[in-house]
Amino acid sequence: MTVRVAVTGATGRMGEEVLAAAADRDDVAVAFAVSRSADGSVEGVAVEDAADLPTLLADEHPDVLVDFTGPASCVEYASACAETGVAFVSGTTGLSQGGFDALREAAEDVPVLYASNFSRGIAALRRAVREAVPALDGYDIELTETHHNAKRDAPSGTALTLLEDIDGVRGDSPRVHGREGDAPRTEGEIGVHARRAGDIAGEHEVLLAGNHESLSLTHRAGSRGVFAAGALDAAAWLSGRDAGWYDFTEVLE
Repeated sequence: MTVRVAVTGATGRMGEEVLAAAADRDDVAVAFAVSRSADGSVEGVAVEDAADLPTLLADEHPDVLVDFTGPASCVEYASACAETGVAFVSGTTGLSQGGFDALREAAEDVPVLYASNFSRGIAALRRAVREAVPALDGYDIELTETHHNAKRDAPSGTALTLLEDIDGVRGDSPRVHGREGDAPRTEGEIGVHARRAGDIAGEHEVLLAGNHESLSLTHRAGSRGVFAAGALDAAAWLSGRDAGWYDFTEVLE
């Protein structure tokens, strides 16, 4: 069956990628696309005003909405989906705890799938990190993420997810964001570094060092299309499921 998707942030970097990826697939079709800066069309799809989203959801009845916008918009769109019975997939980063609480509230009424990263490679990196950290007990850990110069949130959502994975197997660790001046490491800390340059789609490295050796686990995304493809995989998988909170690992499994 063809899953009908609505796309928010259609004129943004990721919105355009989602629309481009959808155009190349037979299992999804774009019901409509919206943006706060609606102007013309993207990939042959007319872009509507995001202010009209509740009406469009009610009139067009898409199966799933795919969202890559900003924290406030993400929460607003999740609420609109909950009110109209539309499943919600989001890769928006920079959410506060209140934002996540709002998404979980929406999940009481519709299926909601959130992921900080929709790359299959990142899923493999997360598994590798969860195995490596306990195997190299006591080793120093540094995490570095690099993104394009327009990315607003830091550290990236993926970096935060990797830090949560590390804490999950090692226990909560103090985090040091960058270093300056006299700043020696303290036992158990994790150094976190965010770099912004050019048009880099996304790079994440977890470095473990100790016992006169080091291990570097790295993922590089060559194109944002990787994330768009994963989000559409999630949308196709989520369509028709019961209300609840879902994770991208369930799609891959």
